[in-house]
Amino acid sequence: MTPDDALAALKAHIEPGRAEGSAAYHKMPRTYLGVSNPSINDLTKEWRQTLSVDERVALADGLWRTDIYEARLAAAKLLTQARIKGDQGAWDLIKSWTPDFDSWAIADHACMAGQKRLVAIPARLDEVEGWTRSPHMWTRRAALVVTLPWTKDRNPKPADLRRREQVLRWATAYVSDGDWFIQKAVAWWVRDLSKRDPKRVQQFLQDHGSQMKYFARKEASKYLP
Repeated sequence: MTPDDALAALKAHIEPGRAEGSAAYHKMPRTYLGVSNPSINDLTKEWRQTLSVDERVALADGLWRTDIYEARLAAAKLLTQARIKGDQGAWDLIKSWTPDFDSWAIADHACMAGQKRLVAIPARLDEVEGWTRSPHMWTRRAALVVTLPWTKDRNPKPADLRRREQVLRWATAYVSDGDWFIQKAVAWWVRDLSKRDPKRVQQFLQDHGSQMKYFARKEASKYLP
């Protein structure tokens, strides 16, 4: 399947009026086709089942390069799968996308694909650490979004606990960054962790909450007792 074939399949699901609404909502100057998320999900599920890993990586690369909103979502969804045998090409492609991130929706879909690859090989977090020093805000933000799986375990193994603390060190370095999206990402990560480890989050907020924006502190403590 070529990117042109995939675009034709996406365009067959255009809903009148949706493109204009998407453009107004996301406010980024790119092409919006007007295809719903469920339609993209159905198409990419079929492609994942019929294409080899290498073919999926190539198709995802081609779709991403179009800079069409729905095509970039489809590119990310093509690679969002827990088990991918021989996934280095997929991981390398996902990493290559980070400089292109310019809006939360596309970035978050790509990060969901990245989450699966990190869970598959947790040592890749050491590569993600480099993102935290990027001058590109969306790349720095992605370091927290892509590592959200480390907030989910109530009883983490020692290795996972070390990884969790690794990410919390990144969050600590972020708390003085006044950018709204960075503050929101810190709050998101810490809030999700509070559902499993409220004591650790209470300590984090005690140590660093005074440096966070008020809305971020409030969001981070949302589920604390």
